[in-house]
Amino acid sequence: MPRSRFRPCIDLHNGQVKQIVGGSLNEENLHELLTNFVSSENPSYYAELYKRHNLTGAHVIKLGPGNDEAAREALRAWPGGLQIGGGITLDNAREWIDAGADKVIITSYLFPDTKFSLSRLQEFCNKLGKERVVVDLSCRKQGNKWIVAMNKWQTITNMEVNKESLDLLSNYCSEFLIHAADVEGLCQGIDAKLVEYLGKWTKIPTTYAGGANSITDLELVNKLSNGKVDLTFGSALDIFGGTKVKFEECIAWNNNLNYNF
Repeated sequence: MPRSRFRPCIDLHNGQVKQIVGGSLNEENLHELLTNFVSSENPSYYAELYKRHNLTGAHVIKLGPGNDEAAREALRAWPGGLQIGGGITLDNAREWIDAGADKVIITSYLFPDTKFSLSRLQEFCNKLGKERVVVDLSCRKQGNKWIVAMNKWQTITNMEVNKESLDLLSNYCSEFLIHAADVEGLCQGIDAKLVEYLGKWTKIPTTYAGGANSITDLELVNKLSNGKVDLTFGSALDIFGGTKVKFEECIAWNNNLNYNF
């Protein structure tokens, strides 16, 4: 039976490793940006840390412009060990693979004028191979539905996150990354209903991020999704200035060690 894993992240904003409240990331109104943590460490510090503990499947997300060199620094520290997202297009995807990314994560490029383009995803799959492609379905809740959001989670698209959309997309990618943007960075708990549905809907590896605030959330996600969804901790994690989750606890969970969870 599968078991949910901890997946680490490196979020980059203006060239620095940060933890940001997801829903506040609006480049047009920068005064609204809510930042939980700005690291004094370089991106390579985190990449080397994850490599040391064999925490595979980590994602590096470029939140806006000015992050390319910081991202390349992380990739140089662990070639083939990290996924890269943020501004990925068909034109630059191969460049990031060549720079050391294991996989590229795509969102906004798939939604020209906010409308999903299957042909664009197919082109990605044909150019890189589906094993190199991760589709980011970060979403916002609209009534009783979850709708994919693009442009740093500010713009709603025409795609609902459901079994039908995941079935379609899984033909052309190897993983899903799904931030629950409404709870991202708030440390007020995960979107349990979304995690439960993802466990029922997904056929491929899927990582959920948003709101996790306790090491017990790993057991909760494992239970809700029947082990089919992995979990990312951000602002709650001690390596990002948090006080609620210890990095060593996450390592112990992944290694299936007896830890007092």
